[in-house]
Amino acid sequence: QVRLVESGGGLVQPGGSLRLSCAASGFTVSSNGMSWVRQAPGKGLEWVSDIESGGGGTHYPDSVKGRFTISRDNAKNTLYLQMNSLKPEDAAVYYCGGVESWGQGTLVTVSS
Repeated sequence: QVRLVESGGGLVQPGGSLRLSCAASGFTVSSNGMSWVRQAPGKGLEWVSDIESGGGGTHYPDSVKGRFTISRDNAKNTLYLQMNSLKPEDAAVYYCGGVESWGQGTLVTVSS
């Protein structure tokens, strides 16, 4: 059974950092492309990052490029999203996805 569980969200001041985790079970993270998306209040889903299977090439939209880093720990079968220089507009529920499944999300609030 495929399961994705996000954690690491919380309240952070503008300019701060957070690292989100996505613990996967029922499949192998490194063998599948994985993604992070987010949804701000009242807005649609926005793609944040993805990482390719195998070699692990990464991709980002301009809105987060240079500030966010997607990675994975194959031994822990876990996906990460390191978020630096956070802005108020980064506030959202963040979801990880893979093998046509999504987690329940973790809330990130950016406010002083």
